[in-house]
Amino acid sequence: MGCFQVRTDLALEARESIGEADGEIRGVSVEESYDEKNEIRVTRVVIETKNGAKAMGKPIGIYTTLEAPRMVEPDENYHQEISSALAKELKNIIPESEEEKSVLIVGLGNRDVTADALGPNVADNLFITRHVVKEYGKAAYSKDRMNMVSSIVPGVMAKTGMESAEIIKGVVEQTKPDVILVVDALAARSTKRLNRTIQVTNTGIHPGSGVGNHRNAITEESLEVPVVAIGVPTVVDAATIVNDAVSGEMDINLAELNNMYVTSKDVDYQIKQISHVICDAINEALEL
Repeated sequence: MGCFQVRTDLALEARESIGEADGEIRGVSVEESYDEKNEIRVTRVVIETKNGAKAMGKPIGIYTTLEAPRMVEPDENYHQEISSALAKELKNIIPESEEEKSVLIVGLGNRDVTADALGPNVADNLFITRHVVKEYGKAAYSKDRMNMVSSIVPGVMAKTGMESAEIIKGVVEQTKPDVILVVDALAARSTKRLNRTIQVTNTGIHPGSGVGNHRNAITEESLEVPVVAIGVPTVVDAATIVNDAVSGEMDINLAELNNMYVTSKDVDYQIKQISHVICDAINEALEL
């Protein structure tokens, strides 16, 4: 089959594809654990050097991936287990602070495109506290410790005429958060990871990079605030599906498929489920 580029936002998949060809990568370490009872696999890929970052095609940092095959099932108890596992990883990656934190949560994506609406859906279901704490103090929630949470859905450039990074930077300058959580839909290489995988990273995010639509980066370097990104793959490259299906046995021009992306038929339902999983995890991680 002709050469083609398969796009993926998951560091785990990038590591797998390189590992298949070249084995171990200097400057990249991988740790894996498996919760057999809940069928949740956690893989941490740490890119430690510039050479490792160049080989992986991703910035230096920590990439933690949770794989939960049953996340697509309507099982609230199981979803709670996933939320708790995700909350644990968020606590490990969010910068520690003895005092309350001001957290800005950014829901990236387009509300009008279901597979890209994860960020806005999460933002709609968040427990927002900043305005109440600023007005009445943490006593309003009868707690000794209460983090201030605010959120924004910057939309997409086609509607606003502005880069998401520009809008976020303006909000950051005014509200001065201690940390930013960015939630976005991702692109995967494997269909088995659609709506079943959550990636958490401290490297920020490059909106649209998974589908070749590069926008300004949302990172600590660009915003001068630590940025933690939470992403779930909701689409897969059509070329990947064909490549996996025919295994190189048919003469197909995959380049023609590189601008096509596929999602599941019940993606609207899955987005709602996953957004609640992420919201519960954020609430637990921030002790709300």
